Amino acid sequence: MKDLILLFALAAAAGFTPQAIAAREAAADVTPVADITFSMRTEISNGQLVFVGNAGAIKDVVNPELRVPEGAVVAITVTNGDGAMHDIAVPDFGVQSDQIVGQGSSTTIVFRAAKAGTFEYVCTIPGHRAAGMFGKLIVGDVEEVVSTAVDIAKNPMEVDTPVGDRAPQHITYDLLTTEVEGRLSDGSTYRYWTFNDTVPGPFLRIRTGDTVTINLKNADDSVNIHSVDFHAVTGPGGGAAVTQVAPGQTKSFTFKALNPGLYVYHCATPMIAHHISNGMYGMILVEPEGGLPAVDREFYIMQGELYTAQKHGSRGLQEFSVDKLLDENPEHLMFNGSMEALTKTYRMEANVGETVRMYFGVGGPNLISSFHVIGEVFDRVFDQASLTSPPLTDVQTTLVAPGGATVVEFKVDYPGKYILVDHALSRAEKGLAGFLHVNGAADPTIFNTSEAIDHASGH
Repeated sequence: MKDLILLFALAAAAGFTPQAIAAREAAADVTPVADITFSMRTEISNGQLVFVGNAGAIKDVVNPELRVPEGAVVAITVTNGDGAMHDIAVPDFGVQSDQIVGQGSSTTIVFRAAKAGTFEYVCTIPGHRAAGMFGKLIVGDVEEVVSTAVDIAKNPMEVDTPVGDRAPQHITYDLLTTEVEGRLSDGSTYRYWTFNDTVPGPFLRIRTGDTVTINLKNADDSVNIHSVDFHAVTGPGGGAAVTQVAPGQTKSFTFKALNPGLYVYHCATPMIAHHISNGMYGMILVEPEGGLPAVDREFYIMQGELYTAQKHGSRGLQEFSVDKLLDENPEHLMFNGSMEALTKTYRMEANVGETVRMYFGVGGPNLISSFHVIGEVFDRVFDQASLTSPPLTDVQTTLVAPGGATVVEFKVDYPGKYILVDHALSRAEKGLAGFLHVNGAADPTIFNTSEAIDHASGH
């Protein structure tokens, strides 16, 4: 009580009232008045979770670009339009909202856009960014620089010509090793090392008994030595012992295909794991005599890992991290070289009633894949890519080792979007997904529902 009386006395002597003290303390917590306000809502659109503009220039725009002057105080209000849990954050400005649950609930973040540049706003609920909830915040007069990054994603439909029932031949393949800045995802790039400018490299297709000459040239503008090791080759280093190629040089070797199967090839120049991770892997199919049975659709898919200093989702050029490589902790995982190779860049399609064959391999260099297609069952799995062993039948998920492969076949019986994953499903949050679009009439005896189908869902 004496302390309280003393406080009042000191305040009065200084010309303050207790109410004035309280008002000043409260003022320290007052949020600045916003110069610019944006209003958005959450929705499910085309199978994705998204932000949608509510008013003004961004009205009804999905994941709109928010443009503000440098130094402006910005307020972003988000209203829950789909009932799920959401929030909004702008990590580069250290601001994150409360979580909102239930339709009609809302939250607001207010912050000063104190630096110019292009930044990201995002929902931080696990899985929601991967499902589509992110957009650009552009602060200041930022020039949109046209990216010079090349598209290194490999077309999964490029599977070369089936050998059929032909006799053995002498075949020559020319491989070029390159070092290029390639598109990793929307807004991010990486300095890939490639065979023939794609990740994975070209799908090579031969038969047992063929004699094959490999000419490996290292591009003139490379700064590293490269090589190639074919798991299908019987010989020193699978060819790597004779193809350590300096920039601008070419080296060659010839081998005979002794064993049928689907085999990985990769660079084998130290640090080998670094070269592989950067994109230097591919596959060669050695068909048995008489060739493989014909199917309606064939696809070439490889899983890879990138180890970068920047966290997954960062913008700009991503830099290699040797520490994360040695810790086997990749920031990015992908099918066919980039985050969107098999979801946006290339569209894999089949029709109801067709048989699909997938040639699947793991470039790695480190992680085992648990390959799975959500909503399908593999009718046949040629385990470890052995084409001479009886296939496994009726398989849900199949293991593929780093530097290993498999061949899976299945008939597509029902239309829809089927999601390719590694069933270590946390990896989907780092970019590992692909789509197979199946067209045709639905058979209600196979699958029937009165509910709306959410094509973003699976597990």
